[in-house]
Amino acid sequence: MAASELYSKHARVWLPDAEEVWKSAELVRDYSPGDPTLSLQLEDGTKVEHKIDPKTKELLPLRNPNILVGENDLTALSYLHEPAVLHNLKVRFIDSKLIYTYCGIVLVAINPYESLPIYEADIIHAYSGQNMGDMDPHIFAVAEEAYKQMARKERNQSIIVSGESGAGKTVSAKYAMRYFATVSCSSGEANVEERVLASNPIMEALGNAKTTRNDNSSRFGKYIEIGFDKKHSIIGANMRTYLLEKSRVVFQAQNERNYHIFYQLCASSHLPEFKAFKLGCAEDFHCTNQGQSPVIDGVDDAKEMCNTRKAFSLLGEIGDSDQMEIYQILSAILHLSNVEVKEQSADRCSISPDNVHLVVFCELLGVPCEEMAHWLCHKKLKTTTETYVKPVSKTNALNGRDALAKHIYARLFSWVVNSINAALKSAGKQRSFIGVLDIYGFETFDINSFEQFCINYANEKLQQQFNMHVFKLEQEEYMKEEIPWTLIDFYDNQPCIDLIEARLGVLDLLDEECKMPKGSDDTWAQKLYNTLLRQNAHFDKPRLSNRAFIIHHFADKVRHRLAHRREKSIMGAEGICQQGFNLLLKLFEDGEKASGSPSKKSGVSGRAGPTQKDNRKTVGLQFRQSLHLLMDTLNATTPHYVRCIKPNDHKAPFTLDPVRAVQQLRACGILETIRISAAGFPSRWTYQEFFNRYRVLMKQKDALPDRKQTCKNLLEKLIQKYQFGKNKIFFRAGQVAYLEKLRSDKLRLACVRIQKTIRCWLARKKYLRMRESAVTIQKHVRGHQARRYVKFLRQTSAAVIIQRNVRMWAQRRRYQRQRSAAVAIQSLWRTYTARKKYQKRTVVLQKWARGWLARRRYRRALAAVVLLQSCVRRMRARKELKKLKVEARSVEHFKKLNVGMENKILQLQHKINEQHKENRELSERMSAVTKTLAADRDKQCSEIEQLRKLEQEARTKAARLPSLLEQLTFLQHELEVTRKEKDDLEEQSNIYREQTQKVVDELNMKNNVLKSNIDELNKHILEQDQQLTDIKTNNENTKQLETDLAEERSRYQSLLSEHLHLEERHKDLKEEMDFSPVRSFMCFSLLLISSRVKELEQDKQALMEQLDKKEEAQQEKAKRQELENENKKLKQDLNMLRKSLTSEHGDAAPPAPGSQPYNILLDQLSSSNEELEMRKEEVLLLRSHMVRQEALKHKVRSYNIHTLNEDGELWLAYEGLKETNRILECQMREQGHVHSEKLKKLSEEVSRLKNEKEQQQKLFAQNLLLPEDARIEASLKLEITRLTKENLELLEDGERQDKAIRKLKKQLKFYQKKVEDYEGNHEEPSMMNAPVRTVHITRKEKEYQGMLKYKQGEEQRLLKNLVTDLKPRGVAVSFTPGLPAYIIFMCLRYADNVNNDQRVSDLLNSTISSIKGVIKRKGNDFEVVSFWLANTCRLMHCLKQYSGDEVYAKHNTAKQNEQCLSNFELSEYQQVFGDLSIQIYRQLIKCMEDILQPIIVASMLEHNAEQGVLGAKPTGMRKKSSLSEEGVATVEVLLQRLSLFHSTMGQHGMDPELIKQVVRQQFYIICAVTLNNLLLRKDMCSWGKGLQIRFNVWQLNEWLVERELTDCGAKDTLEPLLQAAQLLQIRKSTEADAQAICSICSALTAEQIVKLLTLYTPVNEFEERVDINFITTIKSLLKDRVESSTLMMDTKKIFSVTLQFSPSCVALETIQIPASLNLGFLSRI
Repeated sequence: MAASELYSKHARVWLPDAEEVWKSAELVRDYSPGDPTLSLQLEDGTKVEHKIDPKTKELLPLRNPNILVGENDLTALSYLHEPAVLHNLKVRFIDSKLIYTYCGIVLVAINPYESLPIYEADIIHAYSGQNMGDMDPHIFAVAEEAYKQMARKERNQSIIVSGESGAGKTVSAKYAMRYFATVSCSSGEANVEERVLASNPIMEALGNAKTTRNDNSSRFGKYIEIGFDKKHSIIGANMRTYLLEKSRVVFQAQNERNYHIFYQLCASSHLPEFKAFKLGCAEDFHCTNQGQSPVIDGVDDAKEMCNTRKAFSLLGEIGDSDQMEIYQILSAILHLSNVEVKEQSADRCSISPDNVHLVVFCELLGVPCEEMAHWLCHKKLKTTTETYVKPVSKTNALNGRDALAKHIYARLFSWVVNSINAALKSAGKQRSFIGVLDIYGFETFDINSFEQFCINYANEKLQQQFNMHVFKLEQEEYMKEEIPWTLIDFYDNQPCIDLIEARLGVLDLLDEECKMPKGSDDTWAQKLYNTLLRQNAHFDKPRLSNRAFIIHHFADKVRHRLAHRREKSIMGAEGICQQGFNLLLKLFEDGEKASGSPSKKSGVSGRAGPTQKDNRKTVGLQFRQSLHLLMDTLNATTPHYVRCIKPNDHKAPFTLDPVRAVQQLRACGILETIRISAAGFPSRWTYQEFFNRYRVLMKQKDALPDRKQTCKNLLEKLIQKYQFGKNKIFFRAGQVAYLEKLRSDKLRLACVRIQKTIRCWLARKKYLRMRESAVTIQKHVRGHQARRYVKFLRQTSAAVIIQRNVRMWAQRRRYQRQRSAAVAIQSLWRTYTARKKYQKRTVVLQKWARGWLARRRYRRALAAVVLLQSCVRRMRARKELKKLKVEARSVEHFKKLNVGMENKILQLQHKINEQHKENRELSERMSAVTKTLAADRDKQCSEIEQLRKLEQEARTKAARLPSLLEQLTFLQHELEVTRKEKDDLEEQSNIYREQTQKVVDELNMKNNVLKSNIDELNKHILEQDQQLTDIKTNNENTKQLETDLAEERSRYQSLLSEHLHLEERHKDLKEEMDFSPVRSFMCFSLLLISSRVKELEQDKQALMEQLDKKEEAQQEKAKRQELENENKKLKQDLNMLRKSLTSEHGDAAPPAPGSQPYNILLDQLSSSNEELEMRKEEVLLLRSHMVRQEALKHKVRSYNIHTLNEDGELWLAYEGLKETNRILECQMREQGHVHSEKLKKLSEEVSRLKNEKEQQQKLFAQNLLLPEDARIEASLKLEITRLTKENLELLEDGERQDKAIRKLKKQLKFYQKKVEDYEGNHEEPSMMNAPVRTVHITRKEKEYQGMLKYKQGEEQRLLKNLVTDLKPRGVAVSFTPGLPAYIIFMCLRYADNVNNDQRVSDLLNSTISSIKGVIKRKGNDFEVVSFWLANTCRLMHCLKQYSGDEVYAKHNTAKQNEQCLSNFELSEYQQVFGDLSIQIYRQLIKCMEDILQPIIVASMLEHNAEQGVLGAKPTGMRKKSSLSEEGVATVEVLLQRLSLFHSTMGQHGMDPELIKQVVRQQFYIICAVTLNNLLLRKDMCSWGKGLQIRFNVWQLNEWLVERELTDCGAKDTLEPLLQAAQLLQIRKSTEADAQAICSICSALTAEQIVKLLTLYTPVNEFEERVDINFITTIKSLLKDRVESSTLMMDTKKIFSVTLQFSPSCVALETIQIPASLNLGFLSRI
């Protein structure tokens, strides 16, 4: 591509400028090679001719297209150079208010000098787990990348934060550590993250100060290693510090402050614990008032002091006594700075021992005041043989005083750092660490001290490491993609580093000069000039100075001046300080151990004097060694770079000074990174991304299935400078800009073609509409004329027809009148003649006919009566016959079998007689009633006859009346007409007058009434307005109450979930405890206790078995007694039967032998004898068995029963007597025992009452001494304790009574069962049929009671098969929904039925623990959690449904109400299961969120169905982690996942209302995650993405409609996302647009609206950026909106769930237990 193509007319370039560094200009004419100048036009319209250098012929840098401006990554820019970088940072920082930008692997952070809401916990959670290129640049993204690489690659990481003072290094490092503390959970030790973060306030107080550039400038460098264990949780930290600025302790420049801790101490001097320090205001001390700026705006030093003390307390390593000693030393330093030195002569000075500040200083340090005053004014000189004490001048004494203060502060700072490291050190094993390096950037001032020299030296080393790392990454990228590459030439600063640290370098020569006895600055300068001036190009000498030198660093030249300033020896004062209190001694001891504690400072600005020992290390050597150690650490880790930029020197928010920004970009290596990237292939695209973006440049036939070949074919036609890798295409600088130009031209042509076609279509549509309108008008006019003509014709024909019909009607009417008159006359005449002729004959015929009919009716009635009588008599005879047969048979039977039945028959007969009497009485009453009714009926009949007669007479009279009335009325009518006409004419006038008068009066009255009504209506309206306001206030109150209720419910549920989570955490910690000796002893004791418990349980089981055996023996004894009674009764029946057979007084003779009755009697006799013998044998067996048991139990010697008598009755009687005696003795013993217990209880009660009386007397005496309020409070407490004791006693009594009631109920059931068995055994069939025939016996259907029987102790087996080992998938598909819940409840009904409270509590508690265990183990399995949520809710509903409460019983059937729980009230367990359901619901939401989280952003935001026009913009080195084309997540995938969730919950039988709440929560998660990512991704805020989001939301709403879930509220949760999409698509230019945005975006907060408008980025050149003034207008319109100020939606928010009662229609008795559940030990009842 030739330069003439790029530098054509209207091309934009960057022109150098002195003030703005670079200005934008536009070419006025095309450039052709060889032209000496470029014709340019600036943005303000001025024209400029820029001369081209004839030697280099270098043209001005081209400007990137507008579409590439404001990119997240600077390497995404097509033209990579300094003006492009500066302009991109300026647009992002000023226009978009974005402070972070990527530059390849570097994060550029610009200090906004304003607090931004981008560091909250929700932002941290949004970046957690995300890839670095997926989100907008942020310090959290760098921290997440480091944390992720540490976890995946098991390699240590480092985050290097650098920049000059005021750029925000400390804040960036602090936020990185906060991110690690938030996303990581501590293991082993508690509150490790809090302690790591607590070190920040301490280090800021002791090491930060206000400078002219920064209010909280770190005056030291630090490297913090945050340690992690194998679970990637923080277990500890370690801190290393570098180059503390000690000179600030004694000197501050104008408008600067000392370290914060001094001002915090002065601000807290009023506290009691600080009174002994004798502090005052900061202006009172010399070391805090030199800068004349003791206060920082917006900072409360007293409050900061509280935070510092809290941080000390939180660390724990530094106790309260050590803290006070630290404050004591700092206060001593403050007083030391105020010690005045008096000059006595030129080389002698003195300090008064009575100096107030000196006295306080010595008191605080615990040293002698006289000695301190002496050694501050003298110095000690040592030779080989003697020691001399020499006085010093005032200047040297002041320098010694300041040196002592700096030395003490440095030692104190080092001790605090070591203490912090000890507090942060972990006892566990550290697996990996992430280091955060907060170090000063490159600095250059007019006067550069030794600190600046060391700082620049450190930055040279870091820049070298950075360059090597960047080059290594570029090389790895090229090798991985297998493209040819050449060595990139980059700046290597190794010569500059060698100049400083190599042998005979600056530091080496400085150390050598420090060891010389008579070394000086001049000799050291000469050594530098002679050694380095000609050998190293990076070293230079100023022209006009022999006491300075210049070093050429990678960023700039730095001049260092050699000033003859020495720090005097402080050995004498240091020796005195070593006599102080404990902490002071620790400081100096630690310093001596660390490194020989240099007494002289070697520096560029002042060399050291003679040292005490030759082996002591200089400051330069110490810094070089610590820097090498740091570089070794960084080289062993994976580095991540953060470069902080200070935008201006005035601390103005969001203001960028281009000159200062370019200086820092050059100094921090950003431009070097850009140069390295530009030298290679800075623009990199995957084949799929390139195809999606530049699809518009291809034809349909060029798009091949192979994307790589397609891209190759396209690029061969368009450009030349590119390379094809394995997965990416690499472009040289400027190539992407050219492709964007081609793409925009193509789209512009397409737009013109679309506009042409649309305009043609609109014009043709307008013409067709006009033509159609003309035709329509013509049609309607012609139709109107035709209708008028037809109407005229119709009217003419209608008139003719009307005339004809009227004439015909008149003639026909006249004819009909004449005809009717003739017919009437004929009929009257013919009637008269017939009546005269046939009147007698008719009467005779009627008589005979009526007689024949009457006789026929009589004969029929007689025959019917005879037939009825015969039928009735036959029926009665049959009944009588049957009754006689029955009586005969029953008498014979009862006589043969049982004479005792006669009594029952007599009783029944007696009852029948009584019933007959009652029937007679009732029949008599009925007869009396019928008689009265008959009399009434006769009366009514007579009255009806009379009425009929009167009616007939009235009819005859009425028939005559009309003719007479017609004549009379006709005559009267004529008279009245004439009268009325006269009267009407007379009265008409009078009536008119009266009416008019009345009308006037009525109108007046109505007017008055209307006025009164108006007044009343006004009052009524006012009352209604008042009522409406009251109603509105009530509605608002109710709404507020509802919201409060929902908040309380959600708060309760969140607290419940936290409580349960803490319980689970507690259990986990118990399980994960290490087995130390103490713990092993505890475990051993627990094992002993558990074994003892098992033994006790076995003893209990044995006792229970003995008790069961005793109960069985008692039952057998009762059965034996029953059999004996039955035997006696059978003997009596037999004797009575024999008597009845042989009796001669019977009603009938005995049957003859051989007859049928005789044979029947013999058979019955034999059968009864056989049965009698069998029963007798059973009785004997039972007796013998009981005797053997008793003999074995009491160890009685068995005798030969047959020796006493044959039947053994005598021995049995004897044994029975002994048994009764034994029972009586036991009863007596029991009564004595009960009596003694009662006596003991009464004595205990008496003693308890005495104690209570004494306590009350004491409390009463004490209360009399108290004041009235305290007395009332004490009496209330006493009353509360008394009531609680009484409540506990009442509860115990209630429990005892419940136990007694259960025992009595159990006995009652036992006796009821015995009575039922006794009655069943004595029931005999009443009739026996002689003929025996075979009968088919059908088995009856068993009627189940909806209970499942199980044995005691089988709960664990039941729950193991039903809960723990159950697989929900098979149960949900093949079985009844909620089957486990129904089975558990049926077992619960059995436990309730047997009235066993222990079984009920064991079953329910075991169920709860089992479900919790399943949820804990398989909480990430959606099917398991959904299944048990449905079953837990169903079990809770069953507890409510069958509780018997009227609220729930009304939903039940009659059978279900019969199956309600009868013995126990389980409302508390209903609440427990409700809480468990809420816990499972929240776990379900968490599980569902974990499943949906990875696909929400990909499906809702990243996936784009329409490629080409809406394709993604070019990106830089931070590529997005997109899935492959085959595995990309789309909205269809999301909807499939939602459908799977919905179908699974439906299969599990979850309540529909609960499903709706789950769906609502799902849609809220989708909305929150999508919107949060949209607010954090600038590349997603475009018009096309808004269209895609709206389409995706529409698909989600259609999914709701398909599943009939539109009323669940899920659609409302998507409203913020839909409004955000509308905001991206709406116009954003005028004030009307701003008002429309404010009205539309009601669900978005003001922060979100402004953020979206700020992030809005055009994808194509046809879109426009949002103007800053428009955003300002939006802010002014939204400033009065009352809402939350948070930017992000809370993705962790879970709506409060309401578990509505849902009755079950499943009948418990119909439930079958599948064999696959292995519940064969359960039996249905």
